[in-house]
Amino acid sequence: MVRQHVNPLSRIHQLARPLPPLIELFADPSLPLHLDIGSARGRFLLAMAPLAPERNHLGLEIRRTLVEAAEDDRRRDGLRNLRFLYGNANVNLPDWLGLLPAGQLELVTLQFPDPWFKLRHRKRRVLQPALLLAIAAALAPGRSLFLQSDVEALIAPMRQLVEASGAFEAAGPEACGPDHNPLPVATEREGQVLAGGLPVHRSLYRRSSAPLPSLAALEAHLEPITSGTDNPLDAEAD
Repeated sequence: MVRQHVNPLSRIHQLARPLPPLIELFADPSLPLHLDIGSARGRFLLAMAPLAPERNHLGLEIRRTLVEAAEDDRRRDGLRNLRFLYGNANVNLPDWLGLLPAGQLELVTLQFPDPWFKLRHRKRRVLQPALLLAIAAALAPGRSLFLQSDVEALIAPMRQLVEASGAFEAAGPEACGPDHNPLPVATEREGQVLAGGLPVHRSLYRRSSAPLPSLAALEAHLEPITSGTDNPLDAEAD
């Protein structure tokens, strides 16, 4: 299970790429939207879109070759409620989410992101405070944010950030847990992890009606940077 890491802070991935409006992406742009951040090769959404035709599904992925391959499969399957786009979530999504019609964003999924273990690399992690605030602002109360990873040391700070925002309420164990994925489709990575007998860590959150904190207040909840690492598996990582 080799991961192909991409440094999102590299210059090429810092270029602003305005994302198209929904009317340019989907046959029926009025449908509720499912946003999958880090859609990889796209197999999760390629399976989800036919099962949930009442939604549009958008995958955003930072590796262009994977986006192109996923789009080829989407066109082959004739899925008009699904699109894949290339982009850096933290560069491209905040402004785009702010332009969505109120109440349109129904579900955000962030599954098995690249595990940047070292604390000094935390700015490379996908779920940054500004992105979380943009997601929370776009989600109406009751709408969902779903996180999962096979690395407990990675999902722990994600949970900490979400809960520190005060904008979400965690769903109960009957809705989501180590033995229960609330979604009907497993990602390719999830299947590999479970087949290897390893645990998957999951959290499902619902947007509350609480106001959002300031970006500075949320950033104050980040763990302090130390000279150590937060996972020994990353001890040799660049």
